[in-house]
Amino acid sequence: MGYWNTRGLRGSTLEEIINYTNELYRQEGIAVIQKIPTPITPVEVDNKKHTITLAYFDAQSTVDYIGIAQGIGVCFDAKETGLKSLPVKNIHTHQMQFMEDFNSQGGVAFLLVYFSAVGKHFFLPVEVLKQYWQQAQNGGRKSIPYAAFEDKYEILTKRSGLLNYLEAVNTYLVAKCK
Repeated sequence: MGYWNTRGLRGSTLEEIINYTNELYRQEGIAVIQKIPTPITPVEVDNKKHTITLAYFDAQSTVDYIGIAQGIGVCFDAKETGLKSLPVKNIHTHQMQFMEDFNSQGGVAFLLVYFSAVGKHFFLPVEVLKQYWQQAQNGGRKSIPYAAFEDKYEILTKRSGLLNYLEAVNTYLVAKCK
């Protein structure tokens, strides 16, 4: 059983940017993508600050976001790292299975990764993630190096703080169809 504490807020700025982007996508009729809440049961509450300080997870969640863009299903998890690599331990077995299943049904499953050390965001397709994840499960490398993130999948910040990750999804789909 997992427990949530104040470390559970890591990546919240990234999620705020993604939520803002998703709202703009919805308003412009481009996509409907929603944050999937993780079900928790509070254990300790700071009544003065009206915040949960300790909780346990009720169930395993799937991914952070799921939705549809121009008729194509998308699901992804948002990850942030201060390192020059992404630790594979941050991707759980049930998440990997969900993304693979989603992908096998014709959807696009991926990680949206922010490297805070270099200030860059990337799209990482589930196929690439799976290679590193399996290596780690078999005793190999335990992280995905920064060099594994392709320049063509860098996600640039656009007008008004929009993190236009659907451009990277489109680049991926075009390459996949070739």
